[in-house]
Amino acid sequence: MKIRNPLLIRWLAFAFACAVRLWLSTLYYKIVFPEGYTSLVGPRQQRFIVALWHESILTGLVVRTQVRALISQHADGEFIAQVGQFLGYGSTRGSTTRGGAEALQELTELGDAHLLVTPDGPRGPRRTFQPGTVYLASRTGLPLIMIGVGFSHAWRVNSWDRFAVPLPFSTVYNVVSELIWVPADLSKSARGWWRIRLEDYFVRLSAIAECWALGGPRPTSEGRKMLYDETKCAA
Repeated sequence: MKIRNPLLIRWLAFAFACAVRLWLSTLYYKIVFPEGYTSLVGPRQQRFIVALWHESILTGLVVRTQVRALISQHADGEFIAQVGQFLGYGSTRGSTTRGGAEALQELTELGDAHLLVTPDGPRGPRRTFQPGTVYLASRTGLPLIMIGVGFSHAWRVNSWDRFAVPLPFSTVYNVVSELIWVPADLSKSARGWWRIRLEDYFVRLSAIAECWALGGPRPTSEGRKMLYDETKCAA
């Protein structure tokens, strides 16, 4: 049953945000950046779009800098936006299907935060790059950073995205891509080409992170591209 009462939504969001903050404090993070990068820099130096699969959105809080999330206008979006607010994250409501034009205009004008998106959200299919992220990167002119995530131990929700809930005191493995610049004013066919290219790369980053989490070798980078030995990963 959907919760519609604004006050109840706010109280539940506050309680959930407190639980998430406590839970996050028990996790260990291991992060590999491409050659030449040491952290996710602040927006005063360079704004960018951070992409996480929908299943990994909670652990995206490792992005410890000013971030504004693009959250859909579906009923559950208000709860998510309220949780993000209590955790110190801004939000813009909209998607490619509802409120997209207004959201895009707001995101383009905002100069105080990075943008956080889930390319396969809010309805999937799982790990399938939707056109909206390509369109956003092309229209805003902001570079894209994708983060592959793996877990040493996690519980998976029986949902379309197999939403991941890492167990307390487990380790979250993050593999960060280089900055990816999507050209401006792409045609529809060109956006389709970029969508496939980015999806393939993001799936590979996720495989690298999951291999590392399963005890595989620590990823390395060469020319700002991530490398790993697939033969050492579990099937």
